[in-house]
Amino acid sequence: MKFLDEAKVYVRSGDGGNGCVSFRREKFIEFGGPNGGDGGKGGDVVAVAVDGLNTLIDYRYQQHFTAKNGRGGMGKDRHGAGGADAMLKVPVGTQIYDEDGETLVADLTEAGQRVVLAHGGNGGFGNAHFKTSTNRAPRHANPGQPGTELTIRLRLKLIADAGIVGLPNAGKSTFLAAVSAAKPKIADYPFTTLHPQLGVVDVGGREFVLADIPGLIEGAHEGVGLGDRFLGHVERCRVLLHLVDGTGEDAGVVYKTVRAELAAYAYSLSEKPEIVALSKADAMSTEKIKHQAARLRRAAKKTPLVVSAVSGAGVAEVLRALLKVIEQARRGGVEADTAEAAWQP
Repeated sequence: MKFLDEAKVYVRSGDGGNGCVSFRREKFIEFGGPNGGDGGKGGDVVAVAVDGLNTLIDYRYQQHFTAKNGRGGMGKDRHGAGGADAMLKVPVGTQIYDEDGETLVADLTEAGQRVVLAHGGNGGFGNAHFKTSTNRAPRHANPGQPGTELTIRLRLKLIADAGIVGLPNAGKSTFLAAVSAAKPKIADYPFTTLHPQLGVVDVGGREFVLADIPGLIEGAHEGVGLGDRFLGHVERCRVLLHLVDGTGEDAGVVYKTVRAELAAYAYSLSEKPEIVALSKADAMSTEKIKHQAARLRRAAKKTPLVVSAVSGAGVAEVLRALLKVIEQARRGGVEADTAEAAWQP
């Protein structure tokens, strides 16, 4: 299944049914009176968050959703049937924006959460509604009200407890594959990961969701490389795992590059709790690990963890550090400084 995290959709609610003009006509009943029924209400357009979906790919093939119209009223005081609603099933974590892409209409963060995007038109009153002591034979009825139409934009922000960020080939996909059952594509060239990957991590019987975000490079906020369009998926994360490739030239410069792109995208990302780890320890000598860790410590202002997803060295320590921050956040929130202090050795 392809990954799609943005979609533009046209929706229209149903028109209300017209009221009916009718009079009772029966044998031996001289003054039957009006008995025209009301029209039915038009269907609504409703968005609902459901489990089991993690992409908006369905909205690439269908972009128009129209609810059914209400039926017209009939004689013998029969009201018209209401129109069926149009349901938009979206993944949990979907945000719904107005056509301008800036006005937030709804943020569906829990399964079963729903929002009415367009209300159906009300049905018109039949002539039976207008009868009074002085107007016993009204000969008019109301038409049904028209439905509403609008264009909306859907944006999916995956809900994960922790997100992995870093330059391309920093070992993010390898780490995710090593600690979960996820099977991301792994290769020795940049931008192997083209869309976010999710995995469930088990640490001593306690679980959390870990997201692998496609790599950032300098200028990503200006569209360089894959750009920063996937960073929205880590906005909901409680903590970031920043992996820095230790086999490069200067781990400190690499760290600052990614941090600059996070800050350029959104200030809230640069303030998130962060765990810094020097990756690919299996491919470095002890002396190089020492030098790179020192450079990274000076840039990050904290002591980095050292990890190798291939050999498994340091993986347990990273997972425990992530889990500690996540559980603190689950218990009522934790500020960035507090979170950082919680995992530092």
